[in-house]
Amino acid sequence: MQLMDQEQIIIKGARENNLKNVSLQIPKKKITVFTGVSGSGKSSIVFDTIATEAQRQLFEGFSMFIRNFLPRYAHPDADSIENLSMAIVVDQKRLGGGSHSTLGTITDISPVMRLLFSRVGKPFVGYSNAFSFNDPQGMCPECNGIGRKMGVIADDFVDPSKSLNEGAIQVPFFATWEKEMYKNTGFFDNDKKISDYTEEELDLLLHSKPRKFKLQIGGSTMNATYLGIIEKFTQSYIKRDIKTLSERTQKIVAPFIKMAPCPLCKGARLNQSVLGCKIHGYNIAQLSAMEVGDLIDFLQTIHEPVAAPMVQTLTERLGHLVDIGLDYLTLNRETDTLSGGESQRVKMVKHLSSSLVDVMYIFDEPSVGLHPRDVYRLNGLLQKLRDKGNTVIVVEHDPEVIKVADHIIDVGPHAGSHGGQIMYQGNLSGLLSASTLTGKFMKQSLPLKTNYRTFTGKLAIRNAKINNLKNVSVEIPTGVLTVVTGVAGSGKSSLINQVFLTQHPDAIVINQAAVGTSTRSNPATYTGIMDQLRKAFAKANKVSESLFSFNSKGACENCQGLGVIYTDLAFLDGVKTPCEICGGKRFKEEVLAYKLEGKSISDVLEMTIEQALEQMKLKEVQHTLQTMSDVGLDYLTLGQPLSTLSGGECQRIKLASELHKKGSIYVMDEPTTGLHMSDVGHLLALMNRLVEGGNTVIVIEHNLDIIKNADWIIDLGPDGGKNGGEIIFEGTPEQILHSPTSLTGKYLKESIHGRDF
Repeated sequence: MQLMDQEQIIIKGARENNLKNVSLQIPKKKITVFTGVSGSGKSSIVFDTIATEAQRQLFEGFSMFIRNFLPRYAHPDADSIENLSMAIVVDQKRLGGGSHSTLGTITDISPVMRLLFSRVGKPFVGYSNAFSFNDPQGMCPECNGIGRKMGVIADDFVDPSKSLNEGAIQVPFFATWEKEMYKNTGFFDNDKKISDYTEEELDLLLHSKPRKFKLQIGGSTMNATYLGIIEKFTQSYIKRDIKTLSERTQKIVAPFIKMAPCPLCKGARLNQSVLGCKIHGYNIAQLSAMEVGDLIDFLQTIHEPVAAPMVQTLTERLGHLVDIGLDYLTLNRETDTLSGGESQRVKMVKHLSSSLVDVMYIFDEPSVGLHPRDVYRLNGLLQKLRDKGNTVIVVEHDPEVIKVADHIIDVGPHAGSHGGQIMYQGNLSGLLSASTLTGKFMKQSLPLKTNYRTFTGKLAIRNAKINNLKNVSVEIPTGVLTVVTGVAGSGKSSLINQVFLTQHPDAIVINQAAVGTSTRSNPATYTGIMDQLRKAFAKANKVSESLFSFNSKGACENCQGLGVIYTDLAFLDGVKTPCEICGGKRFKEEVLAYKLEGKSISDVLEMTIEQALEQMKLKEVQHTLQTMSDVGLDYLTLGQPLSTLSGGECQRIKLASELHKKGSIYVMDEPTTGLHMSDVGHLLALMNRLVEGGNTVIVIEHNLDIIKNADWIIDLGPDGGKNGGEIIFEGTPEQILHSPTSLTGKYLKESIHGRDF
């Protein structure tokens, strides 16, 4: 019996956040999916309780010296948590790392590639570290391995239709004598038009390094140093510390400076001798710029016996990227340019080649950013991890992922104080017959829209070529709901977030980027409710507004308005305790004595959106509160720090704060992220309300229920990377069902006939 118990993770009395004394058992070496509405308590169980305790116990095994360098985790609020394995958390946080971190370095594929070139590449230039742009032996000396340098936009520096005598040099911040000096060098024919210069003459005029010459001045000569126009600009303004320039000069110079490919390595990051080392005609930079699928094909042409183990390892690791739907990426892709969904799938790849077993893998909505075509690939990877003898725990809303679970735990019934309970535990068939929100909506699918709005106009995109877009021209209709679809890497984000927004900078962008990292910022401050509350409290009590700010006069002096005291215990876990003066209320005692509708400012901030809507009569905040409720955030408290919100919650709070605008263009990037199936209808109603109010709404989305209810669909593809970047379809949801080339149309047709169980 004891052995059987160890085959389950046992949690007793979990009370983190909104959990109501939860006790449950999770089978090990199975796939367990946690479901439930946003804010129901899924993350409180999975991340704040299970993952936190597993990592805390693992770190406790290290010496005090090592623990000093590791993150610190406090005990989760639970009676007991038993039979945990080592936890590997694969979340949606974007991979950082700056310009020196690439897909190849983060997946440990580049080190093997470097080893391959050091053994097989010709001519031999050194050992594997010589092929690294992060190593002094390998990096380009001009750009230090970054591949880019601060460059000059010099298109307007010279008028090619004029000669030097006619005033061809037009650098706006060169003094007159500096422009005249080029005529007095004796290097040029001053009557020759710049457009007639040879390549050597033009290079001398623009790029020449310092050279001595005799300058003719008023019949006499003097020794002088000549610099090409762009070289002079570079030394005067780019190679100098920008802070030493006057503010006026900085403003004049700024439009002419940008990051550009390194002139020496052309963006390859490596020095010239390394770039000269090749395998079958390709250097390591060229292979790193190949899409993963093409790179696998190239590796199969390497038959040298010494290369066999390296080719096998590379093929296996690159194969994992293909399996997870990232075959359109390149190894030189910088990690901080990957989306949240791509970052999560890259993290998965790192663990697929691991031989560790009995590990607990914890995933946070791994289907984010995946087209329905690719979800089955994800499911295959989850099953592969389980079949190696690992425990897989997934927080997920996608029905297709829920279907592959061995065990399902549904949390609810609703969000916030109305959640925090286990509504169902068991298999899929049991969930489908359960009376929970998840069970109900698993069997439902929104109908296909058939009545479409009429366009009020069109917004044109012409000849878009950024990233993988193939000279795309398309018109986005105004006054309707347009959904932009396509598989991951097809070019959706490039088309809308880069090209369209550059041309229409006034558009309101609602994405998943964090809305605040400070513990002092909360829903009340972000949406402007706090300003109205301060005015109302001040007016009702005839005192200063600043008293009702925990960032100003009203703040508790002991905790400076934080509500907690942080105590650093050096190498032990830091301790966060409620302020003993204000009791965590953040305000001075005298401020808490002032009331509005019978409540103090602290009482109001502790209310949920739902409670505030029901209890507060203040007209100025009712509309904003209703909007926050409409976007599915009524479980948040007005005073909850924004730093604790998920990506989906951040996106919805932005939406709530922007809904009042009329005649605007709204761009939403995967707004269903983090939304339960039961909330998609509410989101759709909001989008429709925006359109009915005279706005244009453009949504990048994979969710089929959103796609079904568009007025217009723009589908990119047919696939990702070099096989994408084209418009596959433009039209209505009804029309896309009959498109022979659209993958979106294929999956939309399947969903109309109901979900397949």
